[in-house]
Amino acid sequence: MAQSFPLPVFNGGAPLYDQLYRHIAGAIQSGSLSPGAKLPSKRRLCALAGVSMSTVETAYSLLAAEGYILAKPRSGYVCAHLLPAAPGLEVPAPAAAPAPAPAPSRWAFDCSTSAVDTSAFPFSSWARITKEAVYENPGLLQRGHPQGDLPLRAALAQLLAQYRGVRCAPEQVVVGAGADYLLSLLLQLLPEHRAVALEDPGYPAAYAAAALHGREAVPIPVDGEGIDPDALAASGAGLAYVTPSHQFPLGVSMPAGRRSRLLHWAASAPDRWLIEDDYDSEFRWSSRPIPAMQGMDRAGRVVYMGTFSRSIAPAIRVAYMILPPALLERYRGTFSHGACAVSRFEQESLRRFITQGLYGRHLRRTGNLYRKKCALFTGALAGIPGASISGAEAGLHFLLTLPRFSEGELVERAAERSVRVHPLSRYCHAVLPRPSTVVLGFAGLTEEEIGQAAARLKEAWSEASGP
Repeated sequence: MAQSFPLPVFNGGAPLYDQLYRHIAGAIQSGSLSPGAKLPSKRRLCALAGVSMSTVETAYSLLAAEGYILAKPRSGYVCAHLLPAAPGLEVPAPAAAPAPAPAPSRWAFDCSTSAVDTSAFPFSSWARITKEAVYENPGLLQRGHPQGDLPLRAALAQLLAQYRGVRCAPEQVVVGAGADYLLSLLLQLLPEHRAVALEDPGYPAAYAAAALHGREAVPIPVDGEGIDPDALAASGAGLAYVTPSHQFPLGVSMPAGRRSRLLHWAASAPDRWLIEDDYDSEFRWSSRPIPAMQGMDRAGRVVYMGTFSRSIAPAIRVAYMILPPALLERYRGTFSHGACAVSRFEQESLRRFITQGLYGRHLRRTGNLYRKKCALFTGALAGIPGASISGAEAGLHFLLTLPRFSEGELVERAAERSVRVHPLSRYCHAVLPRPSTVVLGFAGLTEEEIGQAAARLKEAWSEASGP
């Protein structure tokens, strides 16, 4: 056998033991060394290959550990029995890839509804508390609670009770990496056969989440007071996703009477639920923030959701939901084996940010900043002949309607001047959008950029529509 052993050819790359190991493993895999064939003794292989004993011993040890060779008492090593490799499938050669499309030119001004003013981020405070969290809490390296660390959940419960009128215990709080992630978890807890009622126009990600989980999405029209309760009652849905404090994207606020009708709908049938997304309730310009609908709920049918993506920054991927006791029991039965998707260090940094009063200070600063930006932008655009503005009483976006042009013309004329605005139809599903209306965000633009963008839009939208 030693005479028919295929000798390796060494090169100057990998260590010799690795080259020898790969050579023998390859010979066994290809069939050059047949099953049961006896391998040269260690001393014999040293002589044949011209390598040291340690090189051979290491190679044989690796081969034995991986099952390529077997040690036979008083006989040395023999090749193991391996099944032949399955024949490979013929893969057609890929067609020549088309030349990549040129990268789209960057917008000079993007009126995004999700951007924030990064200059307002509290860099020094966040750096300090993050450093404290890392150096003062080595225990955070261990696995945390699936719902999020209890100190953060306690801080959130206290914050929400103070500012939003939310009634909950820390045990009801679930922390997650973004509102969309938590919505996905929530849909897994609710009855699979239930259709989901969604605002129309409404948040596109909610429709996407329903489709992802195989739910029938039922668009429900929104009027001047929010989602239509009569259409909701007739929809047959067992779950409704709503934004009552500041409807997205129309910006209307749901009055107490409409809220009570939704709560009655939820309580009037078993296993019927409301999801209250309070995505940007911190920013309100014409009045104090409206208390959350969850605080009015006495039947335990409202799931309250919030996020720090608007109030701090989109990159702070921390959101939370408040589960009623019945759903909390289901959550623990379904997800208690997992881990929280938010880093424990980030959780601790956020807790310190809240409990040290830094979050409240940040909200006052950004609230004043965004109020000023909103007034600056709407004031400039109000000078366009025939333009009307709505939804500017709160939040980080508003709507502009200009009957002189169609929605498409408004978007196209803005784009020609490198200003990105969004058509209202983007958020509509079954209802027809309000004619000649676009959605404009302002938080991500500086005050100087707002002035420049407004000037371009006035130029674009003040011209005649055609010959």
